[in-house]
Amino acid sequence: MTKAKQMLIDAIKNDGEVSGEIVKVDKTLNHMVNIQVIKAIGEDIAKKFRDANIDKVLTVEASGIPGAQAAAMDLNVDYIFAKKKNPITMKRFFSAESFSFTKNEHTTLFVSKEVLQKGDRILFVDDFYAKGNTLKAIRKIVEQAEATLAGVAVIIDKNGTEDIHSILTLAELKEALAK
Repeated sequence: MTKAKQMLIDAIKNDGEVSGEIVKVDKTLNHMVNIQVIKAIGEDIAKKFRDANIDKVLTVEASGIPGAQAAAMDLNVDYIFAKKKNPITMKRFFSAESFSFTKNEHTTLFVSKEVLQKGDRILFVDDFYAKGNTLKAIRKIVEQAEATLAGVAVIIDKNGTEDIHSILTLAELKEALAK
């Protein structure tokens, strides 16, 4: 078991909860960020993608930012977060629609053409993978930019998806909590 996985399980045991498909990590990842846990997560993701020639890490505001930043810092590359509202300063952009089951709402994601360029090798990092809607939107944005999605990493994968690097799956978490 990796250091990041063990630290995440311990943090959820101590400060979180699991109710069906919902994982409450307010005191670890998405309200208050546990710096030691997120550092270990960043190291784990970076180790997996160190040889993938990543140019930039991409995530979605807001909960994806800590994991993406930690991975980007360890990889020594910049990171981008797709915005959920288009600021007036963003004149040229790529965009795609996503649906959040957690928030039960449609959102359009925006990434400036100034920060995502043709040929960039992108690592997408997010906090959770549930139904894949956010990843579908990110794939569209990366495709619009004529960049390459070189890898996908999430902190918690609720489905145990094969082609996504995850620190922890929901099944692993439930098994660990049952012990």
